[in-house]
Amino acid sequence: MKWLACFAVVFPVLSLGGCKTYPPLTADGTPYVGHDYLIGPGDMVDVIVWRNPEVSMAVPVRPDGKITTPLVEDLPASGKTSTQLARDIEQALSKYIQQPVVTVVVTEFVGPYTEQIRVIGEAAKPQALPYREEMSLMDVMIEVGGMTDFAAGNKARIIRSVEGKQQQFSVRLDDLIRDGDITANVPMRQGDVLVIPESFF
Repeated sequence: MKWLACFAVVFPVLSLGGCKTYPPLTADGTPYVGHDYLIGPGDMVDVIVWRNPEVSMAVPVRPDGKITTPLVEDLPASGKTSTQLARDIEQALSKYIQQPVVTVVVTEFVGPYTEQIRVIGEAAKPQALPYREEMSLMDVMIEVGGMTDFAAGNKARIIRSVEGKQQQFSVRLDDLIRDGDITANVPMRQGDVLVIPESFF
């Protein structure tokens, strides 16, 4: 009889855990608040030093978030805007060039890991995506090639950091992609994680 008592206690806990629901994420009409693009590992940047072509070049941002250019070694770039990085390069070059004028142009975009959108689970091509201004759920699904045949689209959820706390919101991918219900399209934010679970029946 002891095992029956244990079953009675454990079973409700398991069933509740399996049925957890999240508040729906909807397009609430809140205006988008833009912010400057931040450079991240994997980005490619053009460093242009006015009247000094010999120290101007295109360089990648290394996995450690730093860049190396002629006369400037191991300069942190990740997490900075292109303007901030240009001022840092000017300061470093001022030891060798009188009043250098530097422009930094980002030509290939990845962005910091904290701002990438990650898609996991039953997406056709699960991956991390660079965030773009006013990016929507539909944009993300186009990038990952939609869902697999085994996806439970209407049980998908977005994990989002809100004021430093992790929150989860339900989204309706089946309605959006398979039924064309545009009301299921919602705005994405930097750092969102889209989880697409597998359908078990």
